[in-house]
Amino acid sequence: MTFRPTLPLHKKSSTAWLARQSRDPFVKARLSSPSSYRSRAAYKLIELNDKWGRFLSRPSVRSVVDLGAAPGGWSQVVAENFGWTLEAVDNAEDFGLREEAKVQKRGSWSTEPMNKTTGRGNIVALDLLPMVPIPGVQMLQMDFLAPGSARIVRDALKSSQNPEGTADIVLSDMAANFSGSKIRDSQMSLDICHAVFDFAKGALTIRTVDERGKASCGGILLLKHFAHPLLQEFRKEHLEPNFHLVHYIKPESSRADSAEGYWLCRGWLGRT
Repeated sequence: MTFRPTLPLHKKSSTAWLARQSRDPFVKARLSSPSSYRSRAAYKLIELNDKWGRFLSRPSVRSVVDLGAAPGGWSQVVAENFGWTLEAVDNAEDFGLREEAKVQKRGSWSTEPMNKTTGRGNIVALDLLPMVPIPGVQMLQMDFLAPGSARIVRDALKSSQNPEGTADIVLSDMAANFSGSKIRDSQMSLDICHAVFDFAKGALTIRTVDERGKASCGGILLLKHFAHPLLQEFRKEHLEPNFHLVHYIKPESSRADSAEGYWLCRGWLGRT
């Protein structure tokens, strides 16, 4: 899958964008936040987590994969919920990471946490673009659709508590650059949803029910999309049959004039 490059803004649209940014309360909050979130999108994940059961904060959640993670706002929020400190630091050694610890794996690299003393679990962030290190996050600069990527992610998530290397949560805030054509943009959103779903179905922890009828939570998928009938068909055909519950959410921190929304899919059933 390829994404077209971002188009240059015309002077009129650039002025309007700057005016909107100056009024946006979430942009202002990001710029003034002591946590120094790297993107406005961080506030969307904070809101989703706070209003929908604090799924990132549960002690039982110990493995998260963030797809299309750059520049790292969502990974910062996950790390914060896992107990890592997010002070902005220029030197990776200051967060207890190996100095530029790049592990070569099939042409990709990861920066691995070292001496885990504060946070819990494993967080893996993937993107084609490089990212500045985040405390507690293992970064893989790679295409999550590439052959072998699923195995690399599983290896990164493995631990004594998670010997299979499955993900309790898969996150995707990915979107293609807008072309201005509603048909093309909807198709690109659908393509991304299919790609993320294909990855998630091989990565998520399966919901199980024991002999007493008690069910485990099962894996969670949080997936961004843009409203269109094609995307509703995707939900009915792929998400609803494979998850215990599927919620549509339009967070307050999402701009009102945007068709953007999120599916919060709980309890991966592993039927596909």
